[in-house]
Amino acid sequence: MITPLIDLNADLGEGFGRWTLTDDEALLSVVTSANVACGFHAGDPSIMRRVCELAAQRGVRIGAQVSYRDLAGFGRRAMDVPAGELADEVAYQIGALEVFARAAGSRVSYVKPHGALYNRTVYDADQAGAVVAGIRMAAAAAGGGGLPVLGLPGSLLLAAAEAAGLTPVPEAFADRAYTAAGTLVPRGEPGAVVHDPDAVVARAVAMAAEGAVTAADGSRVAVAARSLCLHGDTPGAAGLALRVRGALVEAGVRVEAFA
Repeated sequence: MITPLIDLNADLGEGFGRWTLTDDEALLSVVTSANVACGFHAGDPSIMRRVCELAAQRGVRIGAQVSYRDLAGFGRRAMDVPAGELADEVAYQIGALEVFARAAGSRVSYVKPHGALYNRTVYDADQAGAVVAGIRMAAAAAGGGGLPVLGLPGSLLLAAAEAAGLTPVPEAFADRAYTAAGTLVPRGEPGAVVHDPDAVVARAVAMAAEGAVTAADGSRVAVAARSLCLHGDTPGAAGLALRVRGALVEAGVRVEAFA
């Protein structure tokens, strides 16, 4: 019998100046991958540096969470950015985080879009291609061949990443509702976010151990994920993440960062 593997990632560094949102230190004791905000939807240089230092100390992989330039809207507002400009902005964000990751004795190991950009690249080939172009630009500048890309299974982003020779990493969300088509229910709709901690834990185990989740309409949807996102801005996120990890281990799932 093959032991199921799952990576646990969380969105970290989502503050700005004196304002903080995520409990970075507590979450870094649970997750295996840290999606660090790169300043476009949240985060600033000092926060980026601190999160990279903490992640490096704990042996947690550092990922660049790139976004539309939307600090006021937390990167969740729909935007139309020309492909060339978006590629430049993605490369810029990765490069900024790479400085702090290397200063901490680590490196940027993967890329994950945030918010509106994440959802847009599910179906928009132009924007998905721009994100991939930005990743390749940043990787070339750093002397590497490319970085793995986290995204929704079946998304155009993962398809574009694979076509460009990058490693696609399918991702699932235990605290988000799914449609029957396997996409996320938009945040503006009722029930889009699952708030019941017991339900989140049960869904995490089902996704990792069974590769499936119950959609909003009650149907069973296949979810072939290698990484599971635990949102850092959820109230009590660190405690919930600890419960999820414990339940996964108890269910026979090996919690391990993706290659």
